[in-house]
Amino acid sequence: MFAEERKARIVELVHTNKRIKVNELTEKFKVSESTIRRDLQELEAMGLIKRTHGGAVSIQTTGFEPSFKEKEDAYLKEKEYIGELASRFIEDGDTIILDSGTTTLEIAKRLKGKKVTVLTNSVTIPIELAKSNSVELIVTGGYIRWNTLSMVGPIANATIKKFRVDKAFIGANGVTIKDGITTPDINEATTKRAMIEVAKEVYVVVDHSKFNKVSFSRIADIKSIDCIVTDKNVNGKLPEKYKQLGIELLY
Repeated sequence: MFAEERKARIVELVHTNKRIKVNELTEKFKVSESTIRRDLQELEAMGLIKRTHGGAVSIQTTGFEPSFKEKEDAYLKEKEYIGELASRFIEDGDTIILDSGTTTLEIAKRLKGKKVTVLTNSVTIPIELAKSNSVELIVTGGYIRWNTLSMVGPIANATIKKFRVDKAFIGANGVTIKDGITTPDINEATTKRAMIEVAKEVYVVVDHSKFNKVSFSRIADIKSIDCIVTDKNVNGKLPEKYKQLGIELLY
């Protein structure tokens, strides 16, 4: 294994496990302790991890939240795939909620020609749906978070609670069996929770990088959702684990 490949793998392990020890890395990569310590020093200098006594931890805290633009550029092919897969569950006559987000935007792009009613708290999705005159659109209104281009808060929540929909498609920053689905901002979490409460079926749409990550604000217990739609790079053991909880994981 080349040094750059090893360092890339170290970053991935740190972000997945939140922390890792030097001796675990030496055993995994079959290299000396001095080699691992040098790798960690270089990775910290690049701002990718934070060294600790005996190992390293992730610099992405539970409050970390990338901007809409940063998320738009990340895992684009995977999000397009998820958007295509999730859109297959939307039928003519459905009433649906599309949460704000880059993945749900990909679902909106695939609603052209479908006769559906869409309720959304997104700033960008209405612009996309304006291209299709078959879609009846309702926008929640509310306080705009420019970082995520979403509408949240009491106005958005009150609007959502006035409706009952067939299906809700929700984004998240973290998904684990223990902690459920999470997001960095408490207002986002409250609005997403309102969406879940008014939907008959709840679909969480996330790319594989969101699994085994936890953010600051808890949206809902994992058993509150019916299905997770993700991409082909999901860990092969995950579908069975979620199936045991009665949650379908599609990829």
